[in-house]
Amino acid sequence: MTARKRRLWGTTAAVGLIAVVVNVPWFNALFVSFRSDGDISRGATAIGTPTGAHYANALGAAGYDFPRFFLNSGLIALGAVVLVLAIAIPSTYSAIRLGFGGRFVMNASSGLRLLPAIFFAVPYFLLMSNLGLLDTVPGLILANTFLNLPLAIILLSAGFRDVPVEVEEAAKVDGANTYRILYSVLMPILAPSLVAVAVLVFIFSWNDYLFALVLSSSNATPITLGAANFVTSTGIRWGDISATAILSTLPPVLFAVFAQRYLVSGLAAGAVKG
Repeated sequence: MTARKRRLWGTTAAVGLIAVVVNVPWFNALFVSFRSDGDISRGATAIGTPTGAHYANALGAAGYDFPRFFLNSGLIALGAVVLVLAIAIPSTYSAIRLGFGGRFVMNASSGLRLLPAIFFAVPYFLLMSNLGLLDTVPGLILANTFLNLPLAIILLSAGFRDVPVEVEEAAKVDGANTYRILYSVLMPILAPSLVAVAVLVFIFSWNDYLFALVLSSSNATPITLGAANFVTSTGIRWGDISATAILSTLPPVLFAVFAQRYLVSGLAAGAVKG
């Protein structure tokens, strides 16, 4: 075996090990979701007889409205994707190509992205309260839009920089205006970056727990917060919580898998080529 192949196998093994370690909580939740309440309470290490009762409870237990929680999560995630792209595309183009506050926009985006999410919790709560958007899906869409917009601008800026200026100049010679250049020429070229932004915003918005906890109570509860309904006065129903957690991971995982090709190329935009 050549040295190159040994390095390749070593890298693959290391990445595989890291992937397994990172996903240990998910595998543990999957394991618990199929165990009976008796086995869970005893802390038995044996698998025992698998049961699907926890998934039945997650999908239709009394007092737990899984379809509504699932729908809320979908609306919040998709709404945030649409709003983020609608704002990030023209603003990034203006900053990178037209020079409207380019350095300020990029520095502000980088700085905001580095701040912890808890930093925005109280300001968002006061803002949504004043706007009458507490415990509403639009309120959570706006919160997730504000939170993910800096990331979208950073990723799209790399994509815009990779497109040669000559492409735009050729379109101008053909009589295209700024809007036509952006939406008819550049956006098809930037499709991988746009898909990467959409996937990341969808995943981050779907998985949001902090702002769901702060800004919702009942009407706009997403699935991440809805799982807390299985924490009752009589105890914590770990099997039902685990089943809900497994079900809640399926949409973002499937979304990322089907868009993997675009996600990888979009995230690689702006990388140094050699």
